[in-house]
Amino acid sequence: MTIEVNASLVIPDGDLSLSFVRGSGPGGQNVNKVASAVQLRFDLDGTVALTDAVKSRLRALAGRRLTDDGSILIIARNHRTQEANRREASDRLADLIRTALVPPKPRKKTKPTRASKERRLESKSHKQRTKGLRSKIHWD
Repeated sequence: MTIEVNASLVIPDGDLSLSFVRGSGPGGQNVNKVASAVQLRFDLDGTVALTDAVKSRLRALAGRRLTDDGSILIIARNHRTQEANRREASDRLADLIRTALVPPKPRKKTKPTRASKERRLESKSHKQRTKGLRSKIHWD
């Protein structure tokens, strides 16, 4: 079961492992008999399909789905059949990888404009006058 992320990237079978467990979702009388929930495990540390930069972004995006051994665990149990849950798990992994493939835009340093500096100083002096009016009057 290979996962096609986009036209140029395909995750090979060796990096994925599937296991089926009993799901807690819909299933009627079958829910206690059939293992329809899917656990998709993607070996993030061992894969050669992704660059190091994409791997680091994927680690940050994975959050609690990242296990201690450096793999991503996706559990799908929304559907009644194994096939639908397998499709959902692979789609969720592909979406996660697609998001990690986009590099973040670099931040451009900017300076405050002259008008914004003047507005800041004007508001400071306004607050200073307001607080000065709150103080007690001293008759000298």
